[in-house]
Amino acid sequence: MIIYNVTVKISHEKHDDWVAWMKNVHVPEVMATGMFSNNIFSRVMMEDEEGTNYSIQYYCDNLETLQKYQDEYAAELQKAHTERYKEHFVAFRTLLEVI
Repeated sequence: MIIYNVTVKISHEKHDDWVAWMKNVHVPEVMATGMFSNNIFSRVMMEDEEGTNYSIQYYCDNLETLQKYQDEYAAELQKAHTERYKEHFVAFRTLLEVI
């Protein structure tokens, strides 16, 4: 199993809107691609003066499925996020393999 982890720091100014949008729009759209079997949306429990940090983990069966997601869906979904929150976030992605 592969975990596609997206870590995001969102500014305090946009925090509440971002959390609502992620839970009600973005994460459901990612899951609607059919590429992931589950997800976990977590707040990173560390203080940060610049914003609040979150980890969104999406679970998929294998690297081929993740590659299909990246090839067919990721760019459009990431673009929507970037356009909505522009200078109010930083993000990085990590791939984890469940052992």
